[in-house]
Amino acid sequence: MLRLALGIAVLSCLAAVQSAEVLFQAQPFTRAGLFTDGIEGPACDAQGNIYCVKFGGEHTLGKTTPKGESELFITLPEGSTANGIRFAPDGYLYVADYTGHQILKVHPTTGDLTVFAHEPKMNQPNDLAIAPDGSFYASDPDWKNGTGQIWRFDRAGKSSRVAKDMGTTNGIDLSPDGQVLYVNESVQRRVWAFSVSADGSLKNKRLIKEFPDFGFDGMRVDAKGDLYITRHGKGTVVKLSPQGKILKEIELPGSKPSNLCFGGPDGRTIYVTEMEHGRLISFRVDEPGLEWLRMQEWQRP
Repeated sequence: MLRLALGIAVLSCLAAVQSAEVLFQAQPFTRAGLFTDGIEGPACDAQGNIYCVKFGGEHTLGKTTPKGESELFITLPEGSTANGIRFAPDGYLYVADYTGHQILKVHPTTGDLTVFAHEPKMNQPNDLAIAPDGSFYASDPDWKNGTGQIWRFDRAGKSSRVAKDMGTTNGIDLSPDGQVLYVNESVQRRVWAFSVSADGSLKNKRLIKEFPDFGFDGMRVDAKGDLYITRHGKGTVVKLSPQGKILKEIELPGSKPSNLCFGGPDGRTIYVTEMEHGRLISFRVDEPGLEWLRMQEWQRP
């Protein structure tokens, strides 16, 4: 935690020096049509490469360089369809496979793939969040019935359902201290917070924000604990405080953003998967992403 705090302080100083740069102005990062209209993910590695699903096909993962050049990374096994992606402390990509009802583990260099966890009781695992101890939380919507739940997977891949009887759970992430889990409901347009117990279970569910229109999709937390949420159908990313106050809303060149991640050389570039044009969009922000800072920690010997 000390290293993480020092990292935040250093990057905040750099942000002050770079205050003249243009922030919160989105622009296309890749060419349109490289991905299908189901583009999702995304996740950024320590070298700045961005991994997204559905590169030129439904059962694929694509890899995009920091210069915006995309290529096929892997083709998934028959019966698997990927959605959310996260990196973990072991350096592997973990991928929500919603048709296989499982979490896949992918080597970032070779593309070798194994099943990390299989849970037949899941509807269709959608997005993932990683806790400080390396465990995962997965949103699990049932789109047909407008309901959802949340699962937890420990580091050995053992699953447990930690929340049920919710709306269409989608975007999910944790606070910087790992003590609060946030999840949004796409159809109901609500953002919930849970307190995380020592054993990883959830309690004290509370509503922090409800919107009157449009939908939600992916969500990420920055180093200060603010939430960035894609507004599917509206073509924006909204920035919320942990208390649910709207801090900013960023207009995008595309009406159907699905998910987002932090990357770039300092963790202050947000990449958005955009379905309308099958491409990535990017914009600069004032704070690095929490997952990006943690990745720097994981890379240290």
